Amino acid sequence: MRGVGLIRVVEFGPYTVQDLHELPEDGKGFELEDGWLVEVATDPRHHWVTRNLCRTIEAVSGASVIVCAGGGWEISTPAGIRKPDVFVIPREVARAAILDESPKVIPGREVLMAAEVVSPGSSSERNDRVRKVGEYASVGISQYWIVDHQPEPRVHMLTLGEHGYSATPPVLAGTTLTAEIDADKPFTVTFDPAALLEF
Repeated sequence: MRGVGLIRVVEFGPYTVQDLHELPEDGKGFELEDGWLVEVATDPRHHWVTRNLCRTIEAVSGASVIVCAGGGWEISTPAGIRKPDVFVIPREVARAAILDESPKVIPGREVLMAAEVVSPGSSSERNDRVRKVGEYASVGISQYWIVDHQPEPRVHMLTLGEHGYSATPPVLAGTTLTAEIDADKPFTVTFDPAALLEF
């Protein structure tokens, strides 16, 4: 059929946010994608890298933002519910979620920066590298970091522009990543990706 574009039809699954939250431990090991429960792969090395990245950002973030990592934090995207390994939100958004419990799910548009730590060979690797790029751009997350830790730590920084994310070459271990996070009081994060595996 010439001149007719193909339209991708998404078949939504039977699951809802309520189903996700009724899983044991509030579904912490799953995300909700197009109505399907998708397992999020993690291991001790993944957790360590996530912890170090969170601490690095927290050390320079200032009082106007909260750095979220794990602990049941969730954000909404057009696909459903995502649980970035690390993300930054304005302090008042975090306060509403914690004290008022409203919203229970952070609207993706409130996220200033998100990072996913890739578990190589896992079921979630493709989502982190491909699917979430479009989702996070569509809700306006101005920076998306894809963090690899094997064989060596490196960070791919994607910055939102008029036509989606643009990427710079990955920042490798032994070099310095510098990124400004655009908050009420902007702050700069600077670190060597090698530090993500330090004890």
